[in-house]
Amino acid sequence: MEVKITAAQVNELRKATGIGMMDCKNALVEAGGDFDKAIDILRKKGQKVAAKRADRTADQGRVIAKVNADHTKGYILVLSCETDFVGKNAEFVALSEKLIDTAMAQNVSTRDELLALTIDGRTVADLILDMTGKTGEKVELPAYNVIEAAHVTAYNHLGNRLGCIAGFNLANCEETAHEVALQIASMNPMALSADSIPEETKAHELSVIIEKTKADEIAKFVENAIRKAGINPAHVDSEDHIESNMTKGWITPEQAQQAREIKAAATAEATANLDKQAKKIEMISQGRLQKYYKENTLLAQEYYGDSKMTVDELMKKANKDLTCTGYFRLQLGA
Repeated sequence: MEVKITAAQVNELRKATGIGMMDCKNALVEAGGDFDKAIDILRKKGQKVAAKRADRTADQGRVIAKVNADHTKGYILVLSCETDFVGKNAEFVALSEKLIDTAMAQNVSTRDELLALTIDGRTVADLILDMTGKTGEKVELPAYNVIEAAHVTAYNHLGNRLGCIAGFNLANCEETAHEVALQIASMNPMALSADSIPEETKAHELSVIIEKTKADEIAKFVENAIRKAGINPAHVDSEDHIESNMTKGWITPEQAQQAREIKAAATAEATANLDKQAKKIEMISQGRLQKYYKENTLLAQEYYGDSKMTVDELMKKANKDLTCTGYFRLQLGA
């Protein structure tokens, strides 16, 4: 016997789940009018959508960063989806705000804790799954971070595509803290300082730099050998260029063959002599490593507002004891 489903039942289920009227009616029909069973059916629909969308890229959505009332704790999260259209949807925006506000109110420390948190009788994981069911898009919470310090500042870039939170060791430094947050947002440092980069990462980066330096030294030796032969190195820097420049008449077939022979011999000689240049290569590589730190670590970076000072010097100018103790920068698609 078919159970009659009333408009009031459908409306009640819609209010409870936020899912469309027809989907709610179909769920109630399938559940024989059982409200709780209908909710489970709708959740399963959401689960199916989530599984179906698991291989899709969710690189749109919202990044939100906020601090508590006394600026001693900062919170930041990403709620992501597949399209900008859904990311700007009022329900999606409301969910992202509810998540960050609840996380702050409950003082949630980790992403796993946040996903397990209950809001109005539903876990955050379920609420996100519900949003997947409503939108038909993959929706997820890929990142959530917290910082606690004497002073914490938050920055949300226009459009909520990226944001950051940063902690400082001294209170009452809002103006300088804001400038540092803008630096973090715009320059995207990989770490606070060289000391905070794992030794394994440093060793890997140095090995890459050393190999690049060796290749550069070999290339310079080969280029000089070609110049001495009266041939323009730019005309013979690759086999494609050699063929092209012979066609254009810029080099003769004889010069092309001479260049090939010189390149082969000079490369072999330069490679064999690399051991004799070990100290030079090490010195150049260490210099490049320091440049890498300067460009990629917050405290050593040039301050975006004045290239004559570093971010560390900016803070010391405000207060000789002021420093940044840590930060998190989140960006859609990153």
